[in-house]
Amino acid sequence: MSDRFFLDTNIFVYSFDQTAPAKARKAAQLIRKALTTQKGVISYQVVQEFFNVALRRFSQPMRTADAEQYLSTVFRPLLGVHSSPALYAEALHLHAQSGSSWYDSLVVASAMQARCDLLFTENLQHGQRIGTLQIENPFL
Repeated sequence: MSDRFFLDTNIFVYSFDQTAPAKARKAAQLIRKALTTQKGVISYQVVQEFFNVALRRFSQPMRTADAEQYLSTVFRPLLGVHSSPALYAEALHLHAQSGSSWYDSLVVASAMQARCDLLFTENLQHGQRIGTLQIENPFL
């Protein structure tokens, strides 16, 4: 076991959600753990999806300077999976096998490529195993 874990986009979005304080606290706790233990991993996709939401859909959209700071202090240390033909091929295989959405398949493929034991997300079935990867919804 590597003790590595993957954080899906919703973890980062909830860390800013003032309308769901329990989820915000749990999300912030997971992000802190990822940074302090250096066991947390994200992919390029998580960065892209988060900024799409933060810059356009937050009740108060994130300012560019704040986004740059977040990129430097939070995302850069966690960013471990970048796009590649091999990643896309694995995601296509997972999509065909499971019928999951393309984006969920990319997240799972990224977590597997990073050799994570856990994938924290609320987008997939809690408790599900995909190979050696365990899916966990931290908000249950």
